[in-house]
Amino acid sequence: MDDHVLARRLADSARDLLLRLRRERTDLEGAELGREGDRRAHALLVSALGEHRPEDAVLSEEGGGVPDGARSGRLWIVDPLDGTREYRDRERHDWAVHVALADGGEVVAGAVAPASGRTHDTADPAPLPEPRRRTRPRVAVSRSHRPPLVDALAEVLDVELVPMGSAGVKAIAVCTGAVDAYVHDGGQYEWDSAAPVAVARAAGAHASRVDGSPLVYGNRGASIPDLLICRPELARALLDALSATRATK
Repeated sequence: MDDHVLARRLADSARDLLLRLRRERTDLEGAELGREGDRRAHALLVSALGEHRPEDAVLSEEGGGVPDGARSGRLWIVDPLDGTREYRDRERHDWAVHVALADGGEVVAGAVAPASGRTHDTADPAPLPEPRRRTRPRVAVSRSHRPPLVDALAEVLDVELVPMGSAGVKAIAVCTGAVDAYVHDGGQYEWDSAAPVAVARAAGAHASRVDGSPLVYGNRGASIPDLLICRPELARALLDALSATRATK
């Protein structure tokens, strides 16, 4: 199967495993449930990639580092459980599995499989819906790690801030039209954003750093400091407002 289909199937398989684990292992609670979910989903993804793409490197939140020589080539970037905090609460469904492929620093395939709803992927991307008539843009922000930049943004531009869980869930919210943008600042890792960026771009959304510079994957330390995903017609206004916000910091 091609890379796009493989990303979707692996994300679906890991998501289904996590749902079964949470449903069947009633003896696991809190942090213990989160650790077991991380461990099992990681093992599934790494094993499957070893079988289907043995020549490719793999970067996982739950795994070790990647040799420097492998960073610029084909690199699978996976987050076996994005939103572990949300997963530990059996009443929450704002978590997801991320599977992406970067090649030469650019994400070229990916899938985000949320706990509920359809998987969004680059194999069969649904285009962004028509813009909704709103009095002000809705911007998804982190529920648990809300950066000061987003509050400052709301002072420069009239936006509604919408707290959400997983980074993948926020990106999907842009893809479905539930929100108009997702802004993050203050540090992320490549596994947090690679798959969300892949699926958002495939749907027709804008994705960049908050200063408008490109997102590059395969970095030492696997760090992506900040992120903007939004409807393309809002990109210029948001980038200008973010620039003004950062200039006053």
